Amino acid sequence: MAEPIRYYNRYTQTLETERIFGEKWLRFAYEKPLGRAGVWLFARRKFFSAYYGWKMNKRRSALKIIPFIAEYDLDVDEFAKRAFDYRTFNEFFYRSLKPESRPINAEADTVVLPADGRHLAFPNVDMAEGFYVKGAKFTLAELLGDAALAEKFAGGAMLISRLCPVDYHRFHFPVAGQPSEARLINGYLYSVSPIALRHNIRYLVENKRMITLVESPVFGTVAMIEVGATNVGTIRQTYVEGRAVAKGEEKGFFAFGGSCVITLFQEDRICFAGDLVTQSANHIETYARMGDVLGRAL
Repeated sequence: MAEPIRYYNRYTQTLETERIFGEKWLRFAYEKPLGRAGVWLFARRKFFSAYYGWKMNKRRSALKIIPFIAEYDLDVDEFAKRAFDYRTFNEFFYRSLKPESRPINAEADTVVLPADGRHLAFPNVDMAEGFYVKGAKFTLAELLGDAALAEKFAGGAMLISRLCPVDYHRFHFPVAGQPSEARLINGYLYSVSPIALRHNIRYLVENKRMITLVESPVFGTVAMIEVGATNVGTIRQTYVEGRAVAKGEEKGFFAFGGSCVITLFQEDRICFAGDLVTQSANHIETYARMGDVLGRAL
């Protein structure tokens, strides 16, 4: 029997089983030899996701919206527009929410979560035994594509925020500060589901990603890395370059599919919330929403 994906829900304080969008395809693609060959030949490549994105931008894709809302029990009261007002499934997928549905913690010494999703937190990335499974790691130099920049975050803290297709797919700044221009590193588009990452954690450093540095007066340099994935060919930045940003301000969005945001902090800058650290030590993700507390300044 296939191993379920379990996560800790911050709000119910219970372990829950994830309902995985496209689970049968994912398990075949990443757990079976024939499926892995198909991923290597087709699914990881840009044209595969581009074709799916094209389908999700067609007007007839809007017919999928109401069934999707019903199947995954989404809260339509959070949406900035009525469900019937989205012209395509992709437009619905990267929808905005009403501001009051994601309040931003206003305390000056707090960092907030950059996205809705399931999160893993590591207070010292160099000392972590593994990310999704014990012994499965990547280096910061591989992630950032820059050995000198990686040195700046040596001994620092890392948050991996995984967004499922059912989640709100806009990402936000976790701290106030001055952001740099987003730097693109082209790569493949593997899935970032735990089904895939337990097989090969290196998908996170082989996938397409964008890197932005935020200079914060409280937290020093903070790196945000948005990672593309299968059926997520588009990472769109919506912030204005050269302008300071507020904590919780929108940074951008992902088009259709599951995605991932990785946030890095320099050494001795942040103390992560206890529930995140406790669950992550056991390789269990914590579900929490954007704007909620990630941690506090040291």
